[in-house]
Amino acid sequence: MGTIFTNISECLTLAPAMAKKGRRIASEDIGIIKSAVIIVERGKILWLGKETRIPKEFQKFKKHSLKKKTVIPAFTECHTHTVFGGSRAEEFELKNTGISYEEIGKRGGGIYSTVKATRKTSLEKLLLLSQERVSRFVAQGVTTLEVKSGYGLNWKTEKKMLEVANELRGPKVVPTFLGAHALSPEFDSYEDYVTELIENQLPKVKKLKLAHRVDVFLERNYFSKKLAQKYLKAAQRMGFDLVVHADQLSRTGATALAVQMKALSADHAIELSKEDISKLVKSETTSVLLPLADFYIKTPYPPAREIIDRGGRVALATDYNPGSAPSQDISTVGVLARVEMKMTLAEVIAAYTVGSAFALGEESRVGSLEVGKDADFLVLNGNWRELFHSIGQNSVSETWKSGKKLNY
Repeated sequence: MGTIFTNISECLTLAPAMAKKGRRIASEDIGIIKSAVIIVERGKILWLGKETRIPKEFQKFKKHSLKKKTVIPAFTECHTHTVFGGSRAEEFELKNTGISYEEIGKRGGGIYSTVKATRKTSLEKLLLLSQERVSRFVAQGVTTLEVKSGYGLNWKTEKKMLEVANELRGPKVVPTFLGAHALSPEFDSYEDYVTELIENQLPKVKKLKLAHRVDVFLERNYFSKKLAQKYLKAAQRMGFDLVVHADQLSRTGATALAVQMKALSADHAIELSKEDISKLVKSETTSVLLPLADFYIKTPYPPAREIIDRGGRVALATDYNPGSAPSQDISTVGVLARVEMKMTLAEVIAAYTVGSAFALGEESRVGSLEVGKDADFLVLNGNWRELFHSIGQNSVSETWKSGKKLNY
């Protein structure tokens, strides 16, 4: 028997925003229903609407009161590096003395220090650490969570990281293979390492069903556009969905390549030309904006206002990782989006629900509260208008996934 969730003061469905595919979001697109109910059976939404209009066929379902609180779609966290060993707290001090992210990497820090630590960390310990981090996301309302590999740079550790990602409990975890994160220490050239990834590691990821998405860090002094394109084409031929770390520290043409390759998302998307933005907004590629990373490494913020005003779809995410974005705080992401990128509250809410769902190819399942979709929703403490204005404030009272309350 199904469940009728009753006594909802306001339900933000985000259905109008989803109908617009997350583009040109206005305040009315959050889709408010007052005095609402949500009827759920087998994890799916059967009906939602005014409490006075419950269809007769559902009258016998058990009722669960949400005590006059507000309900919104659960958050989709679409870009994280949640699985890793070690810490890079000492790099925070180096950055604050003026040493660049690239220079830290050249000194053996950055990605490579985490690679060293992650290689040494057992699967069991890595799972324990990562599960604690996942629980912190769930407590903030995340029911769909992207998790990348990329701190192994050899098959043994990349496989271990993806196995951990697939073992994580709570939200639906979407693993992404990021073997192309940096040059493996075992290889002398990016060309040889890309060959290794294409010929050996990608087929193994596919065969073992460890991930259905691949990402590449296309950046100056990392993977070139030519090699990234070669790698992405090979992955695409194998049936993987594509994602690109794009134009974060320098303009490399990565965002244009992401559009050309029909990637699900171009992530970071900071150093963009007018032509890049024109291509992006006309495409189905979602621009994933990661303001926590921009804050920590002191880069410019993405041209969010121009992308949005020209009809592009954006998502927001933490980019949680041990170096360039060592925070899981979703409230800070939203505050930075509003203060630094001039996004409206409606745009921020849509970016963390609708836009993020599109970035993961999960829009048919989550991102809005509609009949046929998963019953993934949040119960809020207080008014939804108080979201994303106070750093560190978690307004989530309860996190529900497929009609079941998650513990954290």
